[in-house]
Amino acid sequence: MSPTSSTPEARHGDAGAGRTLGGVRGHVGAPHVSAALVLEGVTRMFGALRAIEDVSFSVAVGERRAVIGANGAGKTTLFNVVTGDFPATRGRVRFFGEDVTTLPGHERIRMGLRRTYQSSLLFRDLTVRDNLFLAVRGVARHRFSFLRASRNGPASELLERVRLTHVADSPVAVLSHGQQRQLEIGMALAGAPRLILFDEPAAGLSPGERAELVALLRDLPAHIGFVLIEHDLDIALRVVDRVTVLHNARVLKHGSPAEIENDAEVQAIYMGERHH
Repeated sequence: MSPTSSTPEARHGDAGAGRTLGGVRGHVGAPHVSAALVLEGVTRMFGALRAIEDVSFSVAVGERRAVIGANGAGKTTLFNVVTGDFPATRGRVRFFGEDVTTLPGHERIRMGLRRTYQSSLLFRDLTVRDNLFLAVRGVARHRFSFLRASRNGPASELLERVRLTHVADSPVAVLSHGQQRQLEIGMALAGAPRLILFDEPAAGLSPGERAELVALLRDLPAHIGFVLIEHDLDIALRVVDRVTVLHNARVLKHGSPAEIENDAEVQAIYMGERHH
């Protein structure tokens, strides 16, 4: 397998760098901001347990980054700290140049941070279209307005983006697992996301669904960066520009997909995990 993802600089040559999805006005980014996310010595402790320790790295605007590591390395805890689900015990989190370390999660969402979770968080009794409508409405400035909003316009673009137009009016409960993952990505794209955190989006997918996920991630708008936690290296290394390896709660190394794929130390970690 040879990684084929393009660089963020090349993708930013595409049109639509200021484009919004789902009919919500986008953010006006400062032109001098080169990093979407900066982590500075981030540590999260649960009692005496260090779930992540002294984690530092940055993600460029528009970059696609994978965070990999064995089970228990601290990957999901890292996401929880970035999104504000857990506060950092020590260290700083900066989002597009602003210190968000102490900001609650909903404030980070308003700034353009999005996330999906390992377990699907969807309204199973509602239709696909209604789920997307609620996602769009939830990040809209006038989300509590009494004016009736259209269920079609904003959601229709997202339906096309994640290739679910043919099941738009089906309840989520009848969707395949892969289609539910596609819907989660669509909901994360609502509004004006600037960086999306994907937590194991390929978990439980069939080979065909994994191919669809790869195509979907590759086709995301060029201005939207993402950070991906994924155990399947065949997927992770095909859709990202850079890779960060976590091991025993700390950053072990960074590199290109090719460098990480051929790294003997990384191979030993993954082979050791498979034998447990």
